[in-house]
Amino acid sequence: MSNLNLSQSNITTEQYQGLLERVLFSIFITVPCCVFLFINFTMLFILRSKTVFCEASRYILLYNLLFADTVMLLLSQLMYIITACRILLTYPVCVVLIMLAALTEEISPLTLVVMSLERYVAVCYPLSHASIITIRTTVVAILVVWAISSLNVLIRVILLLQFPFEDLQSLQMTQLCSARVMLLSPMYDYYDKAYTCFVFVSAGLAIISSYIGVMIAARSASTDKTSARKTSNTLLLHMMQLGLTLSSTIHNPLITAVSDIVTRIVIVRIQIIFYVFIFIFPRCLSSLIYGIRDQNIRPLLMYYLCCRLKLNYVSQG
Repeated sequence: MSNLNLSQSNITTEQYQGLLERVLFSIFITVPCCVFLFINFTMLFILRSKTVFCEASRYILLYNLLFADTVMLLLSQLMYIITACRILLTYPVCVVLIMLAALTEEISPLTLVVMSLERYVAVCYPLSHASIITIRTTVVAILVVWAISSLNVLIRVILLLQFPFEDLQSLQMTQLCSARVMLLSPMYDYYDKAYTCFVFVSAGLAIISSYIGVMIAARSASTDKTSARKTSNTLLLHMMQLGLTLSSTIHNPLITAVSDIVTRIVIVRIQIIFYVFIFIFPRCLSSLIYGIRDQNIRPLLMYYLCCRLKLNYVSQG
């Protein structure tokens, strides 16, 4: 009888420790996520608060990038809360969440390509920049980016529908919803890897080519040295953003490989660390980069983040 009580006590202690650890990790993740969401929403508001931001192509592209990253961050946090609370979803609900995440996730690298090309034209063809990069062409580029991402999601849904859901006794999932769990067919897995590889290789080549073109133009006597230097730094940051976004694609294979070596608790801790540095941080990098480096945005961002303290800011709108 005493052994049974001791066993029950140990189970209760282990459950309590597990619950306490989940709560602590949830706080560790939720607090920075809320901070970054506040910064992103502030940046989105700023980019719609002044005429100069609404009529410049680079800021319109930045708004599109921030919007996609913010939605992705919200979806990631929602998925984390669902997982932490051990909530089992139905297949249709899980598919909707995963497809929305896939849609917004692919927007970032494609938008980075367009932003890099815009900076390349600004430095290498300054006299033609106003005629090439117009509001119309910028809107068309954004629509093309969303169309490509939407087509990708449509193909994924078609591949998922090939799974015999009608043979299941219930549409209620027996596992927690995640992108890894939704790899229900080999064809879907092959397509996911092929598309991801194609997008990031293409995006990487486009950004690197733009960087090389800017560096070559910087040696020309007719080129603004300061503008070329700032653009080359921006393109380097875009490459870093692309690399961080690409790192999220190795998340599932790495977790699968590590799961055979370490215990389940260690895997959960690794997943949480990856979630912070691979999913959360890259979605906030754009706000930090442009919010701090851009001379038009920085005073406004400081104004709103400092609870509207009276700063020496002269409105340019």
